[in-house]
Amino acid sequence: MYVPRMMFLTKGVGRHKEKLASLELALRTAGIAPFNLIKVSSIYPPSCKIVSRKTALKILKPGQVVHTVMSEAYTKEPHRLISASIGIAIPKDPEQYGYLSEHHAFGQTSEVAGEYAEDLAAWMLATILGAEDFDPDLDYDEKTDFWRISDKIIRTRNVTQSAIGHKSGLWTTCVAAAVLIP
Repeated sequence: MYVPRMMFLTKGVGRHKEKLASLELALRTAGIAPFNLIKVSSIYPPSCKIVSRKTALKILKPGQVVHTVMSEAYTKEPHRLISASIGIAIPKDPEQYGYLSEHHAFGQTSEVAGEYAEDLAAWMLATILGAEDFDPDLDYDEKTDFWRISDKIIRTRNVTQSAIGHKSGLWTTCVAAAVLIP
């Protein structure tokens, strides 16, 4: 059974006259272009450790099939603000799985998009922990940077990339990804 034990977060921006080429450039900036990426749904594996991109890239080989939760945002509109974000909700109990959320938006700063993605991941985790009345605005403790959900504490974080559409109308692509390491 394949359950990833490590994951890294990354992000990037690309600009090009062709949409696909702008995605390629964003993946290069993020450091994940040399891999065969398979998009997967949004489960943070139990006992998964988040490692640095530098550490992870030493483990992976070009051409390797790699599972990823990825958010992408594209625009060809000059001066249009775009954002791609991955939110992560990690339960205190390492044997419990958590959630990752993908969020892509127009007109949101990195901070706004990242907070939204974290809230969404926290809500998804809260619903499996039995906290149907979870309210992201009330259940977050800013001092400790933790969420309290049904007496269970969780941590959240995000990786977010935003960019402004190229002034000459080139395709602008943002990517944010959580890359699962076998």
